[in-house]
Amino acid sequence: MTIRIAFKALSRNKLRTVLTMLGMIIGVAAVIAMVALGTGAKTQIEEAIKAQGTNLITITPGSFSAGGARGGAGTSTRLSESDANALRDMPQIAAVVESSSSSQQLIYGSMNWRTNVEGTNVDLPAIRSWQMMYGSFFTPEDVKAAAKVIVLGANVSDYLFGENVDPTDTIIRVQKHQFKVLGVMARKGAATGGQNQDDQTFSPYTTVMKKLSGNTFLNRIYASARSADAVADTKAAVENQMRIQHGIETGGNDDFMVQTLDDVVALRTQQTDTMTSLLAGVAFVSLVVGGIGIMNIMLVSVTERTREIGLRLAIGARGSDVLFQFLIEAVVISLVGGAIGIAMGYAVAWFVRTYNQWPTVIPPDAVFTAVVFSAFVGIFFGFYPARKAASLDPIEALRFE
Repeated sequence: MTIRIAFKALSRNKLRTVLTMLGMIIGVAAVIAMVALGTGAKTQIEEAIKAQGTNLITITPGSFSAGGARGGAGTSTRLSESDANALRDMPQIAAVVESSSSSQQLIYGSMNWRTNVEGTNVDLPAIRSWQMMYGSFFTPEDVKAAAKVIVLGANVSDYLFGENVDPTDTIIRVQKHQFKVLGVMARKGAATGGQNQDDQTFSPYTTVMKKLSGNTFLNRIYASARSADAVADTKAAVENQMRIQHGIETGGNDDFMVQTLDDVVALRTQQTDTMTSLLAGVAFVSLVVGGIGIMNIMLVSVTERTREIGLRLAIGARGSDVLFQFLIEAVVISLVGGAIGIAMGYAVAWFVRTYNQWPTVIPPDAVFTAVVFSAFVGIFFGFYPARKAASLDPIEALRFE
């Protein structure tokens, strides 16, 4: 009986009921949409990072320290071929790749393109989970002989030779040297830092160091753990081995940095989580504003229906019945508004995913939280008006004009 009366009261003022719901609708829709965008971005980052390699561990130069003078991260140049060979001998390591990069102008006929030439070794395709689109990668003999051979990234090949063209066995010029193109890597897209992985080329690291850059050190070393479960332990073993290689005593400052994909994932997703939390916080504020709107309208409703309440109390209704009626009205407004808001949130997420090509993921717990919070808002902000209605004196209420 009380529930039927509550629904009848809401249906008498349809426009006001709908306008009261708007705060909840907008708030819940904003929460769902913001969480969907944030979670989608987080998932995209994780997938992009995982696509960079198999159980990848990256060793880069760290800080330089000498005579009390200290440089920042990356100022040390103490990564060498002997470091890579020492890591290669470790039982925990499946593969090791040396890396020495140099920015160069590539020339073919009247076309030219400036890009990064990454000196590496034959294990790069395996350790980076990278397939060939045309041709083949260079061989251990090419690395040993510092052969003038090169493998192009897909974009570099497009710029120099045109799209869907196999440039294998073509000769291009880098500085004064003639390089033979062995093949083209498959398209891989953007890396975690935003750089285009297809806009680079690969040569034996010995070739880059001896004939292009003149460097005697490596820019980085890639290592691959034997299994995903062993990455953390392998990272610790790599750090110990590098300290031995560089003669760093216990408690000394490392002149290198060791990172796993999990480290990079944690850093990137932490940034995304912070932004998502901020946006969700703003959306939750709109939910609170919507709750205040519900309280305001319910108080107005109590004032307008004072005689009705007095009449119900006079003919035998208990205060708890009146309290329950107004609570039901507040909760119905919140839950219906929340349900519409969830549908709108899904619609916004679909629109962004379809037309802006932005990945969106709506976790079930976000929907559950939105529903629970909607009910809580209805009870919390509806309780005071309901209690006020229940505490009215029947005689005074019947006299109210």
